[in-house]
Amino acid sequence: MPIENERKFVLNEEAGGLEPELSRRPGVARHLLRQAYLDAPGLRIRSLERQGETTHLFTYKRTIDGQVVEIETGLSAVDFARLWTQRRETLVKVRYSWTEGRYHWDVDFFKRDDGSTYFAMAEVEMPEEQIEPPPLPDFLETHLLMVAPALDPRFTSKRIADQAHATNLLAEIRAKGEVA
Repeated sequence: MPIENERKFVLNEEAGGLEPELSRRPGVARHLLRQAYLDAPGLRIRSLERQGETTHLFTYKRTIDGQVVEIETGLSAVDFARLWTQRRETLVKVRYSWTEGRYHWDVDFFKRDDGSTYFAMAEVEMPEEQIEPPPLPDFLETHLLMVAPALDPRFTSKRIADQAHATNLLAEIRAKGEVA
């Protein structure tokens, strides 16, 4: 069973220099993601654009006994377009990805229609048996607002796609330094 074991870190989306810095870092890949959630729990579709090429993915994701099972498979552009007509929540984000030792890192910048960022979050994929996340890379540490509680549904991309939810969550984090 493919188990996803990740931890999320809420970053300061107002830190305008982080995205350009990531784009200049060696070994960091940049993707533009268009993502939609379908009308059944745990189903999403995603297009990823990188250097003029687009790939499409279909994902099933479900939490079972405190672990997240994630199954992902390729999807044709035609099937992606068909399923896009059945979408519910949608989002656009720019993702920067790299591997560091045994960890895979992603930093996502969730975008408004005008291209501005309304939420930024890093996540680290860890080995299945690991519980505590590794420290953030030094260049991300100064942008950290909080470490999200493990498996907290308020920090899923599906919830962050709701810009009002994301704005309220950020306001709560900034006011308290954490969320209740």
